[in-house]
Amino acid sequence: MDIKEFLDQDQKKDLLRLLTCGSVDDGKSTLIGRLLFDSKKLYEDQLDALQRDSKREGHAGEDIDYALLLDGLKAEREQGITIDVAYRYFSTSKRKFIIADTPGHEQYTRNMITGGSTANLAILLADARKGVITQTKRHTFLVSMLGIKHVVLAVNKMDLVDFKQDVFEQICDDYRKFTTTLGIPDITFIPVSALKGDNVVDISNRMPWYHGKSMLEFLEDVHVVSDRNFDDLRIPIQYVIRPTLDYRGFAGKVASGVIRVGDEVMALPSGKKSKVKSILTSEGDVDYAFPPQSASFTLEDEIDISRGEMVVHPNSTPHVERHFEAMLVWMDEKPMDSYTQFYIKHNTHSTKARIDKIKYKVNVNTLEKSEVDHFELNEIGRVVMTSTKPLLFDPYKKNRQTGSFILIDTITHNTVAVGMILDKMSSDKLHSRITDKEKEQIVKSGSLISTEEREKRYDQKAQTIWITGLHGSGKNELAYSLEKELFEMGKTVVVLDGKRVRSGLSSELDYSPSDRAEHLRRVAHIAKILNDQGILVICSFISPKESIRQQIKEIIGENRFKLVYMDADVEFCKKNDKYGLYKQADEGNIKHLPGVDEEYDIPVIRDFTIKSGENINIEEIVATI
Repeated sequence: MDIKEFLDQDQKKDLLRLLTCGSVDDGKSTLIGRLLFDSKKLYEDQLDALQRDSKREGHAGEDIDYALLLDGLKAEREQGITIDVAYRYFSTSKRKFIIADTPGHEQYTRNMITGGSTANLAILLADARKGVITQTKRHTFLVSMLGIKHVVLAVNKMDLVDFKQDVFEQICDDYRKFTTTLGIPDITFIPVSALKGDNVVDISNRMPWYHGKSMLEFLEDVHVVSDRNFDDLRIPIQYVIRPTLDYRGFAGKVASGVIRVGDEVMALPSGKKSKVKSILTSEGDVDYAFPPQSASFTLEDEIDISRGEMVVHPNSTPHVERHFEAMLVWMDEKPMDSYTQFYIKHNTHSTKARIDKIKYKVNVNTLEKSEVDHFELNEIGRVVMTSTKPLLFDPYKKNRQTGSFILIDTITHNTVAVGMILDKMSSDKLHSRITDKEKEQIVKSGSLISTEEREKRYDQKAQTIWITGLHGSGKNELAYSLEKELFEMGKTVVVLDGKRVRSGLSSELDYSPSDRAEHLRRVAHIAKILNDQGILVICSFISPKESIRQQIKEIIGENRFKLVYMDADVEFCKKNDKYGLYKQADEGNIKHLPGVDEEYDIPVIRDFTIKSGENINIEEIVATI
């Protein structure tokens, strides 16, 4: 066989993606390492490094520690555990393999979900001495939730129980009883000793009672092609290709079904129909395309189709809905905020979505369900969701490609959750986010969002910084400089000053003592409302009377009120007067200007005193406050 013929034959091999999972020390990494070693798929330099590392860092005594082939992180080797997902590729004469070795710890659930999201088959390891334990059940639940149809329970460390048949069969019986409600269609049991190589690549003569295949033989022969949905055509459009005026192709990966030249197809959500004129793949022009091929196709009619839309057969359409139920796996370090919106990425389509209700959280160890109001890292539960624009989806169990999605934080753009759609929600069953208790709160004009929740969202403590002092003392310069600094720190902040408020809210009031008191009372109530919304407020007002400032403090709340006194004499303020008010007061054109014809009460109690003058450093003052 020449090299070209060999490469052509290798190219045509089908691919099996498999996941391995199990408890700590069950031997996942060792099993895969043994699989690579015994099938002679390692290069000489890898073998040399493995033997060297086994002596220095191994956990297998005098034997070679095959786990070191996969546990590449320093922390993994030090602890002898798997933390990250390790991917390994190898092939035999029959098939290509991509193995995802995933962590067994509950704290790494999100890593396991990531590794298993594309797997066709899962190998679950159970220690022959321990049998089916809590971790085995947890991993099985996760595998069933991911829709993996083929599961191998590899009962490992048979050498430590003297290769006894009854031990193996008892574990198999226990596992069958547990999985009856999980709906996994294909479960296979194989007794192995990963460290010694029994039943990994070759059938072991130490277990003559076992008449099945070795692990490698089973992986080479297991039939997974039919797991794909070839009935329902789903092509999410990735690009519209227009290299020339004569060619207008629609490109995307065939998620499911088969598309053929001459097929009548329908574009969603528009519902417009046409027939397939041509299909182009990496192999050139073809008569049909199937999953998971990427293809570009042309239509006989000019139809407007854009990225994020989907092409299907008219007699088999997905749900086109905004409301749906899903199983959600929370993957962010930051706990879920159920009042926020997320970006939802579903196939090639992106929009915004919210979580309307958490139906329950699943305890992944006991499978018990409990009511919660949010999810923490690695927690899993059932939710009701609503998207801004309709999604084109199938239930995840029917079609993994069109039934899965990810949620993205709108601020950090981190992936915060992955989801598997269970089904659509009819409008009459939609959950109302407003409870009877909340309706009572609305009648009383109370917000359904607490100040504490708002402060948590804004990452700040709501305060009113009230700057008082004579006209011209530099209040506004400090107020707006402080606002800019806080805004650049990412804070939500508002400035209220005399000119701005008097031009609208207090436009009918003059500067008499009674009207000034009413004007400041209004400002205090605005500041309180904004504080209740979690917003920082900076107020710049002369507010000359101590009694009025005390009333303002009571309205806003003592714990929220910070008083800044701009200490400046009248002579400095006259020089710094940008509006000419002192000149008008001296000429008798205006009345009630504090410092001229009305007394200014110096604050008895203040949080900050700023000595105004020619050499004032506004940046230092802002930094101090």
